[in-house]
Amino acid sequence: MDHFLYRDGRLFAEDVPLANIAAAVGTPFYCYSAATLTRHFRLFDEALEGMDHLICFAMKANSNLAVLKLLGDLGAGMDVVSGGEYRRARAAGVPGERIVFSGVGKTAAEMRLALESGIRQFNVESEPEMQALNDVALSLGKIAPITIRVNPDVDAKTHEKIATGRKQDKFGIPISRARAVYAHAATLPGLKVIGIDVHIGSQLTELAPFEAAFRKVADLTHVLRADGHDISRLDLGGGLGIPYERSNADPPLPRDFGAMVKATLGDLGCEIEIEPGRLIAGNAGVMVSAVIYVKQGEERDFLIVDAAMNDLVRPSMYGAHHDIVPLIEPAPGIEAHVYDVVGPVCESGDTFAKRRAMMPLSSGDLVAFRSAGAYGAVMSSEYNSRPLIPEVMVSGDHFAVIRARPTFDEMLNRDTIPEWL
Repeated sequence: MDHFLYRDGRLFAEDVPLANIAAAVGTPFYCYSAATLTRHFRLFDEALEGMDHLICFAMKANSNLAVLKLLGDLGAGMDVVSGGEYRRARAAGVPGERIVFSGVGKTAAEMRLALESGIRQFNVESEPEMQALNDVALSLGKIAPITIRVNPDVDAKTHEKIATGRKQDKFGIPISRARAVYAHAATLPGLKVIGIDVHIGSQLTELAPFEAAFRKVADLTHVLRADGHDISRLDLGGGLGIPYERSNADPPLPRDFGAMVKATLGDLGCEIEIEPGRLIAGNAGVMVSAVIYVKQGEERDFLIVDAAMNDLVRPSMYGAHHDIVPLIEPAPGIEAHVYDVVGPVCESGDTFAKRRAMMPLSSGDLVAFRSAGAYGAVMSSEYNSRPLIPEVMVSGDHFAVIRARPTFDEMLNRDTIPEWL
């Protein structure tokens, strides 16, 4: 469920007509619903009720400070994958003891930043990283709490570019080598092993791959404890999918995921961490755009909008589907028209949808790209010297701009022409 609904023929974000925001800030823009973000976080929190747990929002999905502040105030931790994300989490008021540092390429500078400023744990992904973290910790006179990410060789049956738990993927250590790697970690004086980390991919629409991975984690927990390791925390990653196409069957709900976690891991007495991003933020956001032209082609008609692939790259990068709906509700029985929905960037890949049946639209009409709250604004760029688009948050009947559109002067002033030119 989200809070973007038609009322009296107009599409609202909570209690604010999206057209009103468009009039105030211009198009295109992102809009997030505070009520939806809150609801989705609480669904996960409730799903693990009865277990010692922490819900860490995967910041790579949406790192706007207002989003992080809202979730942090609800009690969320943060899963960060860079020093920049760590700084954002802290700037949003999230304490270090609720921040988990993931990622395959942590630098010594990033490790030092987190150790000096406070960190819940590092999810270590390789033996070279483990050694580097040990060295940094010892240089600071600290001990770094770690889990080790194991690769369970489980096919998540998701898109090739977001599968992370197969043996050919770059993430984690092979689970077959886990005992040896944990034994080595125990010899490093700058590290303290506290648990196991696993994450098999994103946008999973079935629970079976999760269950297969978690059962391997449960078996590994018993083995490592028998070897003398204190395994008290299990970081299960994220990855639960959302319904991008509303005509399709919905993915499992957080409560189904939580029940499966309890069934597979509940008897181990471990604290559970999960790191959802997409399911919390995805359907909590839309991107609103205006039609520039309707172009009649020889074989198809093109709906040319003022948003582009630099604003929302998922369709170009992943072939991803986003429902595209008008801000004025279609009248019952209106005959649909078929369009290719495209942006103005000088790339054939700047295509949001092909052969999409929609109500007939004209220049100046407004449309909303649904399910755009995750991996939208965070992946945007200024390609073609197009300014980053505003982000807006709605709460009840009011809204605020939480990232302004930069001016062209601000964009140009970031460049420097050397004196010798």
